[in-house]
Amino acid sequence: MNERLEKVLQDIDAANAEDPRRDVLDGQQMPFEQVYARRLLARLQAMYPDAPEVLKVAAYGQHLRRFDIARKDFAAGRKGYNQWRKACREHHAAELAKIMRRHGHDEQEIALAQKLVRKQELKRDRLSQALENAVDVVFLEHYLAPFVEKYAEYDEDKLVDILAKTLLKMSPKGHAAALALDLPDAHRRLIEKAMAREREKLERLGAQTPEW
Repeated sequence: MNERLEKVLQDIDAANAEDPRRDVLDGQQMPFEQVYARRLLARLQAMYPDAPEVLKVAAYGQHLRRFDIARKDFAAGRKGYNQWRKACREHHAAELAKIMRRHGHDEQEIALAQKLVRKQELKRDRLSQALENAVDVVFLEHYLAPFVEKYAEYDEDKLVDILAKTLLKMSPKGHAAALALDLPDAHRRLIEKAMAREREKLERLGAQTPEW
């Protein structure tokens, strides 16, 4: 890791240190978004060991200070959720730009990182797709179990529908990484059922998606 990247990641950690939520990583309790950033960067580097610096920065800043934007301030339901997610992405992009400028990134690099955290050009840009693959694999590996527990009222069809939407955002490389995860049998069956249901769409999109 070069010195500039290390300093950028340290600044992102410092910004996320104010997260009131906690999670555990390697037996250590840490701010929730610091844990998420570490998991996402580790997954990105495992899947894409030659990832450029700006992609690593975007991965680490994917949820930068997400705790500033409260979900409760938006309407309930899908529309409100999408509005909250859009507001979060704009907030992450703005905060990340401040950190990157402080460490000498030029405006072209900043614009690229912002595009990535805004999830723009999925299925068209290989960097955006690489980040989305890593994001979705991290969700399946670390956050699917608490999601299923939180929404215990969801039946199997509802969960399969949610997972199908996730899989459709991924490329074949992402699917392969997902299937290689050590998941509980019940969760693996849900993923496999979603893949089987959307097989034709996944094959068609996979043929069109820029792969890295």
